[in-house]
Amino acid sequence: MTEGLALVLDQAFGPLGLNRVEANIQPGNTRSSRLVSQLGFRLEGFSPRYLKIGGRFRDHERWAVLADEWQSRSVRRLARA
Repeated sequence: MTEGLALVLDQAFGPLGLNRVEANIQPGNTRSSRLVSQLGFRLEGFSPRYLKIGGRFRDHERWAVLADEWQSRSVRRLARA
């Protein structure tokens, strides 16, 4: 998943020209939180009752990474490879 999401971010911030990518994750989903954290996303906030899932509104944490932050991390990642 780490490699796959990194490839998605390369496309999002490269050819697609996006400035920002967000991930909204339910608080108990530690694997997803760890994944985005490892890729440089930062926790920006909390959205109570953000999405209705399984008939109930669920809280979510809002994580984000900006293009310039990703470019900096990509350069370091390439240097280690």
